[in-house]
Amino acid sequence: MQDNDDRTVKTSGADCVWAVAESKAGTLTQCLGVGKEFHRQPVVKLISRSRGLRKLLEPKLFRKKEKPPELVISCGFRAEPAVLDIKAAYGGKPLTVHLQRPRIEGYDLVFVSRHDWVEELDRRPNYHSMVGVPHQITWARLAPLRDAARRRLSPDGRPIAAVFVGGSNGAYVYDDRTHRNIKGAIEQLAREGWRVVVSVSRRSEDHTQQALSVLNGANIAVWDRRSENPYLDYMAAADAFVIAKDSITMPCEALATGKPVFTLHLTPVEGPRLDKFERYHRDLSETLQLTRPFEGKIETYRYEPLDETRRIASVIRSRLDGA
Repeated sequence: MQDNDDRTVKTSGADCVWAVAESKAGTLTQCLGVGKEFHRQPVVKLISRSRGLRKLLEPKLFRKKEKPPELVISCGFRAEPAVLDIKAAYGGKPLTVHLQRPRIEGYDLVFVSRHDWVEELDRRPNYHSMVGVPHQITWARLAPLRDAARRRLSPDGRPIAAVFVGGSNGAYVYDDRTHRNIKGAIEQLAREGWRVVVSVSRRSEDHTQQALSVLNGANIAVWDRRSENPYLDYMAAADAFVIAKDSITMPCEALATGKPVFTLHLTPVEGPRLDKFERYHRDLSETLQLTRPFEGKIETYRYEPLDETRRIASVIRSRLDGA
C-alpha cells in the first residue's frame, strides 16, 4: 500500500460540478468520485426510477436558484436524456461526461469499462476505456483510519483479511452452494491465523446475512447490518481482500489500496450478464494481473495500485483546459 497520497482537490476550470445519476448508490459514487477531483462538493441530481425525467429540468430547479454547471458527470441510462437537456438549456456550455456506454449520443466525453468495450468505439475519439468503474476510495481517505481500525479489529496483531460479499444479480446466485463456498473460505482463513472481517452489501439478501452470521467468533467478525457500516474501517485495516464476484465496484475499490485482492467463485447463471462479469474478472486477473482467484490461501503479490478515478479526471481536465 502507498504510504501517502498527494491527492488534492483541483477546482480550476470547474467552479460548479453537477453529478447526475440514477438513485442507486453504485452509479452515484462513480459520479461523485470523479466530480470531487474538481470540486469538494458536487451538486447531486438524483433521478428516481419511478419519476419522470422532465421533473429534473424544471427551470426553478436549476435556472433560477442554482449556479449553472461547468461540468456535468452522469452515470446510468436514465440520466442520459436529462443531461443532454441540461446541456441544451445552457447553450451547450457545460462539458458533459458519461461513465458508461450511453444509449443516446451527444456527450462530450464518454468512459466505457474495458469489459463493455466494443470495436466500433475505437473510431470515436471522445470515447475512452477505463478499468472497471471509478469510485470514492483513496488511500488519503483510508490512511487516517488505519491504525485505530487495526487496533480495534485485531487487538492481538493478527493480519486482517476483509471479505466482501454482495447478492444475486442475474450473473451469480447466492444459493446454498455459494454460501458453503463463502463460509468455507472464511473458516479456512481463520484457521490459517487471519483475523477475518466480513461485510455484506445493500444487495445482500437476508438469508446470506443469516448464513454468515453463524460464523461470528474470536477470529471472525460479521457485520450485523444494524450497527454503523464498518466498510471504510475494514478497507483501511485490511492486509488482503477476498471479494465475491458479483460486484464490479468492490474489487476496484480494494485495488486502490495496493493490497492483494482475491475473488470468490459463486454459483453462475448462464447468460449474457454472466459473460460480462466473467470478462471483467478475466481482464483484472489474466490481462492486467491485478487480482487472483481465491483457491484456499492468500499469498502476497505486488501491483501498481489502481487509480482510474484520477486518470479519468486528468482526461476531463485536459478537455476543460482546452475549451
